[in-house]
Amino acid sequence: MYIHLAHQISLYSGKTRAYLRYKKIPYREQLSNADYANIQQHIGRKIIPVVITPEGEYIQDTTVIIDRLEERFPSPSIYPDTPWQRLVALLLEVYGDEWLLLPAMHYRWQFRRQNLWFVLNQFGDVIKPHWPGWAKPFVGIPVALYFGRMYRPLMGLDPETEPELEKATEEFLRAFDRHLEDHDFLLGSRPSIGDFGLVAPLFAHMAQDPYPKAWMQDIAPRVFDWTRRMQNPSGDEGHFLPGDEVPETLYPILSHMFRQQFPLLLATMDRVADWVKENPDADSFPRTTGRHDFMLGDVKGNRAILPYQQWMFQRPQRYYQGLSEEGRASVDPVLKKLGGFEGLQQKIPVPLDYTGHKLVVATPPQ
Repeated sequence: MYIHLAHQISLYSGKTRAYLRYKKIPYREQLSNADYANIQQHIGRKIIPVVITPEGEYIQDTTVIIDRLEERFPSPSIYPDTPWQRLVALLLEVYGDEWLLLPAMHYRWQFRRQNLWFVLNQFGDVIKPHWPGWAKPFVGIPVALYFGRMYRPLMGLDPETEPELEKATEEFLRAFDRHLEDHDFLLGSRPSIGDFGLVAPLFAHMAQDPYPKAWMQDIAPRVFDWTRRMQNPSGDEGHFLPGDEVPETLYPILSHMFRQQFPLLLATMDRVADWVKENPDADSFPRTTGRHDFMLGDVKGNRAILPYQQWMFQRPQRYYQGLSEEGRASVDPVLKKLGGFEGLQQKIPVPLDYTGHKLVVATPPQ
């Protein structure tokens, strides 16, 4: 039996929970103050989700958790084995994990009147699960104050950038809803790593909090149904589309990623390299390493530099750069058409690893 230290309110818990259920991995979900103390002891900070293996190993970070469990439970694989599908799945994991984090936080905390009572109850359930229901919301107030104040400067959201974010989020939801008219998941009737990346922000925040939930059900009901399906997968393993097909209904989403997220990711790689030069003795990265400008729609914003985003982006970038000549020939024409070709050619100035629950400079291969 695996133990999933997680909660319904936690954004990334929805990613690992969906994976555990899809793979039919025997687990139980729990979270208490004692669990948080153990997380602090083993991981070095209080963070969820965490998976404890039957051998007692603590694994943190959703991507690390999933890849470690894929080694133990390889079938059915969530990684397509054809070049274009696999690249798209890896790209959309990054898009979900790192870009859709912006609307997830925005629609939770900017609509406090509609969401706050629900959120406070959920936080109270995490912090004091055995307290009476009437008292739990009061326990959640300090945590809500922290998250409600922290996310805007971290992500570069302000009165100028937020309208652009809302416009882009609606466009994404409508595009994804259109895609789901014809397909159960991104690439067919089986979820890929891209689906698990998207479900993290779209379930815990967008499809649970009262305001975005009602909005999603109104403008993108198929996306709302998909979030439920991802959390409760059926017994049918399904399959990826034949012939390395990626439906053209995903092209608007990919095009938006290439246009809006790629410049931020590429700039982050440069800033990470600068930070390493300025801090040659550092043995790991802090969560942020300064600030830089970025574009959200047609508006310039300023946000924190998050080195972790480089580590996530390295996954599709390295996969693409490791393709054979034949593999590249099969994906390059579409990448050029959608605007992602140039970004995937960029070399990584300072590659990163995530090891020992820390982000570190990768050791050069021997």
